Amino acid sequence: MSVDTSNVILEVEDLHTYFFNRGSTVKAVDGVSFFLRQGETLGIVGESGCGKTMTALSLLRLVPQPAGKIVSGAIRLNGDDLLQKSDDEMRQIRGRQISMILQDPQTSLNPVFTIGNQLMEALGMARKEARKNMLTRAVDALRNVNVAAPERRLEDFPHQMSGGMKQRVVGAIALSCEPGVIIADEPTTALDVTIQLQYLRLLKDIQAETGLAVIFITHDFGVVARMCDRVAVMYAGRVVENGPVREIFNEPSHPYTRALIDSVPKLEERTERLYSIEGQPPLLSNLPEGCRFADRCEFVRDRCLAEYPNSYTVSEGHTADCWRMDESW
Repeated sequence: MSVDTSNVILEVEDLHTYFFNRGSTVKAVDGVSFFLRQGETLGIVGESGCGKTMTALSLLRLVPQPAGKIVSGAIRLNGDDLLQKSDDEMRQIRGRQISMILQDPQTSLNPVFTIGNQLMEALGMARKEARKNMLTRAVDALRNVNVAAPERRLEDFPHQMSGGMKQRVVGAIALSCEPGVIIADEPTTALDVTIQLQYLRLLKDIQAETGLAVIFITHDFGVVARMCDRVAVMYAGRVVENGPVREIFNEPSHPYTRALIDSVPKLEERTERLYSIEGQPPLLSNLPEGCRFADRCEFVRDRCLAEYPNSYTVSEGHTADCWRMDESW
């Protein structure tokens, strides 16, 4: 990927993460490339099972073992390839340089330990400090995500908190060691609409104060429009379109991107039936030779079925993997 690296903090190049099962290979991430600049928010969108979360886990080298394996590619964080780091080196990088807000706070927090225990465990792994200093840092971490009475909340167990409060605690743990990059994996899925808005505004405020670079994984194009500067659209393990949010919303180039946007209900329009994408994504263990969206695409031609399309430059910073971009179409 040829990009201006002057302020790029994270660059992913041709990443492949596979799961090896008896008699089959599941290509969960199959040639993903993107970059993230300092202070920028990149949205990753796509249907369930397209490889969004597995891409995020690959960045942290947390792919489930023993079946999962990062087969090839490069993940450069501040110029260092994380795939060349040892396990001990990665433990020092996680939390300090790159961290992750997991999808479900109910399963992210250990129910038998207090919030304070779990916050100080994260702080203790990143740096060795006196317990008094760690307590102060834990209180500050909760205060930074707008948790009321943080000193008292350190003694609470997860079941004593609401879903929105637990999501804030998960965010506090991820942010406690002041990483430069944070991955938010559908952090608003378990929250109601009002709390979602508060949480998104909180993330924006923290990013503005600290200069965080954020990867925001979501199904919701409304969240993408509110939160993100650029968006990468994933389908069947590949990024099929990548570019500035405004440009992709106004002029989507890949038929799958257009279909996703058309699937969002529009309050200003009256319709008897909402738009839906026909068919199902291909099995990641049995991917077609050609375009992976071909079976569901209204523009499909023989070339689409025979060969995976090149990545075409639509405009500066905007690419799409679709034969319709070719001059010979």
